[in-house]
Amino acid sequence: MKKNMGSLDRIVRILVALVIGILYFTNIISGTWVIVLLVVAAIFLLTGFVSFCPLYLPFGISTAGKKK
Repeated sequence: MKKNMGSLDRIVRILVALVIGILYFTNIISGTWVIVLLVVAAIFLLTGFVSFCPLYLPFGISTAGKKK
């Protein structure tokens, strides 16, 4: 699995996931949409930690820096 995410992309995804988690655990957000947001947060955390986003592959996107 070749890394296709840069540092900024990873940091943003992890921060968004943490914000969603904090909003959920402080009961600021609730309802059906919480389930969707928690799934998105879990995906963001996973892809952020492994530096690989499978949705980038079909479009040829890579936020990782160029190798010298």
